[in-house]
Amino acid sequence: MLTATLDHLIVAAATLEQGEDYVESRLGRRPQRGGKHVTMGTHNSLLALGPRTYLEVIAIDAAAAAPPRPRWFGLDRPAMQATLRASPRLVHWVARTSDIDTAREAATVDPGPAHALSRGPYRWRITIPDDGHLPGAGVIPTLIEWSTDSHPADALPDSRLRIATLAAAHPEPAQMRAALAALGLSAALQVTYNATPRLAALVHTPRGTVAL
Repeated sequence: MLTATLDHLIVAAATLEQGEDYVESRLGRRPQRGGKHVTMGTHNSLLALGPRTYLEVIAIDAAAAAPPRPRWFGLDRPAMQATLRASPRLVHWVARTSDIDTAREAATVDPGPAHALSRGPYRWRITIPDDGHLPGAGVIPTLIEWSTDSHPADALPDSRLRIATLAAAHPEPAQMRAALAALGLSAALQVTYNATPRLAALVHTPRGTVAL
């Protein structure tokens, strides 16, 4: 049976500083700078959420050349940019698999083709739709297969933060649940009905449980 597991959460922001401020204000811990994704024209900051699990703040890198294709996670879309000008937000999640090709074949919501990327010592393959949209409006995860033994969370200090619950809402919840089941992720995300798609995470922090 195909299995996948939560790898990391994606908090998008208009700038990294704004995203870091937002996460620190909510969770009481500030993400540390990661690096640049040259292929996508973005950069990131990271915060550990437990063993091999982390939160990624991602933003367009204003100092980088624009990529020849739409950026990932919907960052080039006008609606997303308008949302992020108002405030950073949790927009998506990424699920780890040991066989991304089999996972892509099993997916009932197309996650996009798998691309080989790298940042510093890390190498991975990741699904990115050609137009950069979020699969299932952010409810269906991007898939990642790490090509190195090292993982970004291994190098991060323990933040004492842990994910309690990951939940979503979607106008077609049954379709989303079936898509998650096909990836072995039924237990990873609870999906209910709402006219507007939403993603939320409850995080255990030293100050109590906090929602993103």
